Amino acid sequence: MPSFKINENILFISGDLKTDSIKSAYTEFLRIHQRIPAEPIILDLSEITSIDSAGVAFLDEIKLITGKAIHFINIPDQIQQALDVFSTAGYTEKDDSLEKTGFFETLGEKTFDLFGKLHEILLLITDIFYWSFAGLFQKGGQRKGSFTQQSLLIGVSAFWIVALISFLIGFILALQSAAQLRQFGANIFVADLIGIAMFKEMGPIMTAIVVAGRSGSAISSEIATMVVTEEMDALKTMALNPVRFVMTPKFHAITVTMPLLTIMADLIGIFGGLVIGVTYLQLSAAAFINELLSVVILKDMLTGLVKSVVFAWIIVIVGCYCGLKVKGGAEGVGKATTASVVASIFLVIVADSILGLIFYFDAPLY
Repeated sequence: MPSFKINENILFISGDLKTDSIKSAYTEFLRIHQRIPAEPIILDLSEITSIDSAGVAFLDEIKLITGKAIHFINIPDQIQQALDVFSTAGYTEKDDSLEKTGFFETLGEKTFDLFGKLHEILLLITDIFYWSFAGLFQKGGQRKGSFTQQSLLIGVSAFWIVALISFLIGFILALQSAAQLRQFGANIFVADLIGIAMFKEMGPIMTAIVVAGRSGSAISSEIATMVVTEEMDALKTMALNPVRFVMTPKFHAITVTMPLLTIMADLIGIFGGLVIGVTYLQLSAAAFINELLSVVILKDMLTGLVKSVVFAWIIVIVGCYCGLKVKGGAEGVGKATTASVVASIFLVIVADSILGLIFYFDAPLY
């Protein structure tokens, strides 16, 4: 018959934990464990002489009924063997020294995880670029009309929101600069500011942020849902490459539509600046346009288009990666979508900074 002794938060169990004694042991434990004041409860098993599957089930059960953390110490070898065979919880002796990891160990683990993620991202990028190029010549393994469908979803559906935001950006940018330019009689230079800012910076980055929040999240949630519902596995079962079948049309579509959206954003943003120039700075539309054409060069336009293509690739690759790495059910889909939007916007801003530095050093002086 097992017996129990308490010493502070340590509970000593002695005797046999077998089928014929489990009922009395269970009743005694229910009575005595309330007297243990602190948490965690430490169970010392050194004095248990024998145990069977019922005894192991008893140890599993008391971890559930107490509602407190329970740790086992001084487990004899024969008892540990029984736990390994019959327990569903998998007990090992608590060793605080094993739970504490040093700074360099933590740093090494995080670095290893980072390189693992970078390796996965590089593999995904390689697959997407390969099948995007090969898919232009090999039409098999793709849905008919998928490029047109994705172009409509990513590009046309985002037209109005991008147009509205671009107009407001150009409008506000011109309004804020107009007050300063008027002090020096330099009203006409608002055209220079709006033209260069929209073509080189504000047009591409604002379009990318809107597309990342709208279309990037849709890409991530669609792929994440397909992973959760095992549609990706079903595609592999049907000998269809998921990258080629699902992701390549999105890559093609966003590569084509992002520059077009950016050009449209540039023009509408400049129109917003024109409204301020005509109504607030008393400029004529012809003077505004002539000044704009005299200062904006082809390189400014190409700079924005190059940025838009790079931003498009970032958005679709991040969306696909976050969707593929989803864990769990509906909650995991939501987390993957959020991670995709945050990472896309962050990387777009980083890429914009890097490209801005690259194009800055050989920029002409206006």
